[in-house]
This record gives sequence, structure tokens and C-alpha cells, in this order.
Amino acid sequence: MKTGQMMTSIGLAALAAVLLSACATSEGKPYMSKTEPTWDLGFQDAFVSDVIDVREKHLSPDYWLTQASNDVLMSVPDIQSFNAASIASDDTLNNIAALPGILSREALTDIVRSISNIPSYPRIYSDGTEVTADDFARYEAMLNLSTIGASNPVRYALTVKRTSIRTYPTNDLLFSHDAKDRDIERFQESVLFPGDAVAVLHESTDRQWALIQSYNYTAWVRKSDIALGDKSSVLDYGNTDNFLLITGDKVSTVYNPEVPAVSELQLDMGVRLPLSRPDEFKNSLYGQNPYLNHMVLLPVRKSDGSLDFKHALIQRKADVNIGYLPHTQANIIKQSFKFLGERYGWGHRYNGRDCTGFVLEIYKTFGFLLPRNSGDQRDSDIGQNDRFAKHENEAEKIERLKNAAPGDLVYIPGHVLMVLGQSDGQPFAIHDVHGMRYKRPDGSIYIGTLNGVSVTPILPLMSNDTESYVDNILSVKTIK
Repeated sequence: MKTGQMMTSIGLAALAAVLLSACATSEGKPYMSKTEPTWDLGFQDAFVSDVIDVREKHLSPDYWLTQASNDVLMSVPDIQSFNAASIASDDTLNNIAALPGILSREALTDIVRSISNIPSYPRIYSDGTEVTADDFARYEAMLNLSTIGASNPVRYALTVKRTSIRTYPTNDLLFSHDAKDRDIERFQESVLFPGDAVAVLHESTDRQWALIQSYNYTAWVRKSDIALGDKSSVLDYGNTDNFLLITGDKVSTVYNPEVPAVSELQLDMGVRLPLSRPDEFKNSLYGQNPYLNHMVLLPVRKSDGSLDFKHALIQRKADVNIGYLPHTQANIIKQSFKFLGERYGWGHRYNGRDCTGFVLEIYKTFGFLLPRNSGDQRDSDIGQNDRFAKHENEAEKIERLKNAAPGDLVYIPGHVLMVLGQSDGQPFAIHDVHGMRYKRPDGSIYIGTLNGVSVTPILPLMSNDTESYVDNILSVKTIK
């Protein structure tokens, strides 16, 4: 969960009208923060916001970097040991290399049912049509449970493009019965990125979908977006210290007219790709001299679904790094601001990410592997944890927030925020967040929207009309 600038010839009266209109509530009554003005004179593009206590200065990483240390918190070997311990102790993280070669009928059925189950709440389609029992029977039939045998071989694959992973093997979009928008789609679980290794456990009835297990999730993926290979080829692909790390929010490979699969391919923050510059391509790749580019090796899917590899170019000017970034508070802030203003995407919909995806991608640039969902992150023993009960110890929670370091993670039910630091006497965070509400000075509730990577204070925000974020804090976690 992104960004902020001058006014020239707009008069103050006209500006006030713009601000009142932009900040009007649904009742037509304007709200102004007690810390007005929320804009700074002298900038061409007026800063206008209904986000409580946020000023233009808060939208610059430089403002927060004054509070952040450049000291390395954990070395790469320490992070690798940290990940090994996390995988060994946390049931939501998987060592896919250690999976048995054969799964029993019971084991595979249990894995299918760990993700695919008919929800207990009613659902609707995009047009508002009710999802019926017959519809769910159709989705259940796609699970192909009747073909699960006594012995089921585990296969391996690499992901060839950014792709969604789903609750059921279908592209149908389902929403909560009372959904007022179509942002939160209930079959969307998460995504895979190019080069992600997965174990392939099962196929759908139409053979168009595969049930996969990645290092932190199990769900259904379109088979056309993965390439099957032998176990060693899949697992060895990323097992190198000579890799290029994507450190920008999104970077694309260079266009080439010969291999569409690796031409202008989107690569998101945290993706790591083996560097490879064989002599045969040293001076020419796809008709281009590659001396101004990094050359990487990417997995591609052959026509029969099997794994192959092709070289691709990424411009040297792109936001990338050779190896992991140093794990510092300053780098956490710099990485987080690269997403500022990106549209919120539940389960990585809309070519974006959600609150935990935002955290995951940032921490992947240092080499960390974390659980996918906020509740799993929160409840894990990974890192240093201060745990709290709802509606208790408010003063203790606030004290912890005021002493939080940049990069600390604050968990409330269904959401996670990343601490930036302190400003104007209160803690601020950056987070990928859908909605927004807070109390006006008269005690009434202002309901707005954020729907993107946003900078906000923590203390004034409300989870609902009666509970604050502080009421609902369950954990504050430091990743180290």
C-alpha cells in the first residue's frame, strides 16, 4: 500500500473552494484536519487530501530517512539462517524440495481441501447474480477428486509470467453478497512471479489448471503460466549467488522480436533472476548488442508444457541490483516508497498487491521469506513479537508504536501496516489499504477511501465506527 507539489496563479479563495469540494463528505459537509493546512504554498500541483494529519512532507521518503539508520540489521547469511528456521517452525511456509515424491490419496485430498471449500457466506457474480448451489457443484466437479489415486506423483515447475493463483480452478469472479464494489474478489488468493518454483500436485478436470504449492501458498494456477521440468532443473534455477534482483516496483525486459515469451516481460519487486552471459551471446542477442544491458536467464514454456530457458535483457539503467540489498532501516523506507500511490489489489489483483503482498515484496529485496497472509504473518514466531489483546493495554500499545523502528509491522485483524517513524508527536505508517475512517473533531465518523499504498498516521484511524486501529492491534513485529 504511494506520493506528492506548487500553486501558481490560483487565488486563495479559489483554492479554498477546491479544497472544500475535494474534502466534502457524503453528507456534503466539509472536513478539515486539526493540523491544517494540509498543503504548502509555492508548488505547481496543489496537494489536496482528506487523510487526517497527513501533510505534503509526509509523502517524501527523505522526510522519514532522517529517522532511519543505515546500519545493517542482518547479513545475507544471517537472513538465510533466519529463513531456514522460519520454514522449519512455521506451518504456513513450505520447503517444496523436501516434499515426498508420492502423495497418498488422503494427503492429496487434504491439500486440495486446505484451499478449495464451498464458503459458508453467500456470494454473487460481477453483475450481482447469486452464486447458486449448482454453480458451486460445478466448481467442485472441477477439483477432479475422483481421479486421485492411491499414489500421486509430485512434479515440479517454474512460473513463466506473473499469474494469479485461485481458490478454485476457474476464472469466474465471485464477490461477497453485500459487496459495494468489485475490488475484493473472493476466489483470488495471490500471485506467482516469473521464476517462482512450485510443486505441482494435481490437475483440474479440464486439465487447464494445476494445484501448486509454492514456498508460502497452495492454490490453483493456469497450466499455461507454468512450465514443467525435472526437480533438479526447477530447484537449481534460483540456486545461485550470481543473480539480478528487481528492486523497482515493476521492471520489464527489453523488447525483442524473436522470443515473445521473454520480450517486455513484467518483473515485480523481489524477483531474482540468474545472470548469464554466454560467449555466443556476448556481442549480440536477438539482434541487439547487450553491452548496455544485464543478461538474465528466464524460464519459458514449450508447446508441450515442458520447461526451457531463454536469455533476456534488462537495461542497466533499470531499478535493479546485483544480489540482495543491505537490510537497513533506510532501505526499507526507500523500497516502500517505490509503491506509493499504487492501486490496492486484493490478492495482487489489478496488477498491484495488497497489504501483505506489499510487505512481502519489500522484505524479499533483502532475502526474507515470510508467510503470505496477514494472520499467518502475525501469529508466526518469525522475528521479534510484542503481542496484545484487543481492547486492552491501550497505553502500552501507543508506547510501543511511539518507540517502533522504521520497518516494524503492526497487525490488526485482516491488515498490516509498516511503521515509517514519528511526526508531529505521533507514529506514521505506510500501508496498502482499501478503506479509511476516522473521527472528526465533533466525534462523528468520516468514511473515505484510500485504495492504494498510502501514508497515514496510525492513532486516529478506525477499524469501524466503534473500534480504533489501536483497539485492534494484536501484534507489533520486528523482522530481525
